[in-house]
Amino acid sequence: MRAVVQRVKKASVEVDGRVVGQIGRGVLLFIGIGKGDTANDIQWMLDKIINLRIFEKENGKLDESLVHIEGGLLIVSQFTLYGDCSKGRRPSFSNAMETKEAKNLFELFVARAREQIKNVECGIFQAAMDVSLINEGPVTLIIDNKKL
Repeated sequence: MRAVVQRVKKASVEVDGRVVGQIGRGVLLFIGIGKGDTANDIQWMLDKIINLRIFEKENGKLDESLVHIEGGLLIVSQFTLYGDCSKGRRPSFSNAMETKEAKNLFELFVARAREQIKNVECGIFQAAMDVSLINEGPVTLIIDNKKL
């Protein structure tokens, strides 16, 4: 499972010109689900993301997590995180999980996030989405649970 985590002042996602999810201060999360990922990977990734200390306290240090600040979480599925550009000019997505199984795990990820975070919004799985954000910092992190 791969994630791009961005600390944001605000973020939104639109499908067909309609806002389907938006948050204020918090985390915009792009999540890619790869072949072999399981529910255990989801829980590990979710725990990692919501507890990352990427928000500043008064002293300017990154000491608070999404849980501490009670911020929003906007989750956007993005299979292109599994794009392999090592050969040729067209990315290969052969390591991304098949659509049906990936959708089930994405929905499980969102459901588990809603159990732990008060304000969780998400894009629409497999839709063409327009994502807008104001990255605070900027703070952007990449997490891949298979490269630990």
